Amino acid sequence: MASKTLIVLRHAKSSWQTAEADLRRPLSERGERDAVAAGKVLAGYDLDVVLASTATRVQQTWAGAVDGGASCADVRVSELIYHAWPGELLSELRELDETVHTALLIGHQPTLGDLVTSLAKPSALAERVQAKYPTAGLAVLTYRGAWKTLADGKATLKRFEVPRG
Repeated sequence: MASKTLIVLRHAKSSWQTAEADLRRPLSERGERDAVAAGKVLAGYDLDVVLASTATRVQQTWAGAVDGGASCADVRVSELIYHAWPGELLSELRELDETVHTALLIGHQPTLGDLVTSLAKPSALAERVQAKYPTAGLAVLTYRGAWKTLADGKATLKRFEVPRG
């Protein structure tokens, strides 16, 4: 079974200087810079699919990442990701086609941190994720097996960083 890579990106810093509803909050200036910085990291990966929340700040994070060099032809926007619990995100990941080798999930806290720490085998890096998953935080997990069998404690957390612009 081929190795899979799951990259989990928390949206960049959003602005609170808005009258918009939570779903429509845009990125702050820092968030815009950090999204581009995240894109520079993501440029090093051959993304097969992007799964992104419908939230404006997530959409703007992906747009900034593209400006930073990230690219993917298959971007799927889902309202489920905005409201999801970790188990719901895991169910979505288990539905991915086996031709997908590298998937990027862009969403929200606390769900993303909980998902990463549940999927990852215990490690010092996983403890860092559990302690704090800041905006623009980017975790890279690898997994050997089919997406449909991805489960708690089965992935290895290879990288965790917080790109800043």
